[in-house]
Parts: sequence; C-alpha cells; structure tokens
Amino acid sequence: MGCSKNEYKEHKVDEHNGIHLNLIEICSLIDPQQITEFAAGDPNENPWVEGQPQLESIALSAYDPIWPLWYEQIRAQVVTALANQVLSMTHVGSTAVPDLAAKPVIDIDMIVADPQDEASYVPRLTQLGYRLTIREPSWYQHRMLRLDRPRVNLHVFAPNCPEHIRHLLFRDWLITHTDDRQRYAAVKQRALDGVDTVQAYNLNKQAVVRDIYQNIFKFYNLLGQD
Repeated sequence: MGCSKNEYKEHKVDEHNGIHLNLIEICSLIDPQQITEFAAGDPNENPWVEGQPQLESIALSAYDPIWPLWYEQIRAQVVTALANQVLSMTHVGSTAVPDLAAKPVIDIDMIVADPQDEASYVPRLTQLGYRLTIREPSWYQHRMLRLDRPRVNLHVFAPNCPEHIRHLLFRDWLITHTDDRQRYAAVKQRALDGVDTVQAYNLNKQAVVRDIYQNIFKFYNLLGQD
C-alpha cells in the first residue's frame, strides 16, 4: 500500500513549532484507506449546538496577504489560552492557499488529546469570544467553534484524524499545483449560484473537490495500486 520511503520521505505536509510530519510518518500512524475513504457521520445526529445556521450571503474575496497574519495572531492567542492542551494548530482551507479566492474566513484545525473533553478547552476559548456551534461525535469527534471578528472556524479533532490529514494534503496540493488550484477557483465561483448556506455552497463544489482528492491519492499511491 502507498507511501514508499524513496518517493515520500521529503514531502512535508504539516508543521508545528518546527516539527514536520511527512507521509511516511502519517502512514505509520493510520491506515491509508481511512484517508481515502470519506466517512460519513450518523445522519440522525444533530450537530447544531445553537440550532440550524441562519441564512447568509456567501461571497468570495480575492486572496489577501493579511489572512496568514491573522492566523498567526489567532494561533498565538489560542495557544496562550490553552497552553499544553493544544497538540497542534494548522491554517487550512482556502485562506491558507496564496492566489486563491476565498470566503474571508480563517479555517484552523486544532488537535487536542480528546475532543470529547470540552471542559478542557471550550470555556477558555469562550473567554476569547469563540462560540461552540458544531458537535459531531459520530464524525471524527469533530467540534467547531466560531469567532466573529475576525471570522474564524476553529475545527477540533483528535490526533491522527483522517479529515485533518486530508485538509493538509488538499491545502499543500493546491499550493503546488496551479492547474487544480485554478480548477478549484472556478468551481468555487460557480458554486455560489443560488445558495444561501455554506452547506449548499460546499455541496455544489463537492464533485470537483473529490476529483482533486483522487489526483492527490493517486500521486501518493494511497489507493493501494502499485
């Protein structure tokens, strides 16, 4: 199965405090099949902590160099507030990809030892202005906290989470592959048509996103095909 040492030992897909995680290390921690299969949570689970999200205008902005600076400020605040509860934090999503238009929302993956232990991180994040808006125990124990100014979606996952790994692979692929970055930019524009929720917007671009992921999985031989 994928991740040959000769091919991948130099590919860095995550960085935190100078520590790099490469694909060999990823594949030693998790079955690649868990990365390539998009698991669904319990369809009967209600993830909305504050009720269904309100309708909102969805718009894209040209890439802004201030976005990574916002991320660094946010990261410093959160790490200071939570101290050793934070195992890693990573800027993900479109605002982490230079030259890509995006909703002006900073998406961040935060890894903690146990997302179910909300008492260890939610109260201190609440003091910073975050609100817990999503709780999905059946989907990688995902939690999401929202900050309104600047707009931040702080996603909480456990170590070795397949969804977090996919976020890293997708981000890095778009940074280094202009053709797929431009393809993704085009579908993001088309996905805006007639939508008034982020969920509808994401569904409109899902087919292209999954196709780009197939390019990534094939490139890294994660599909088990020699």
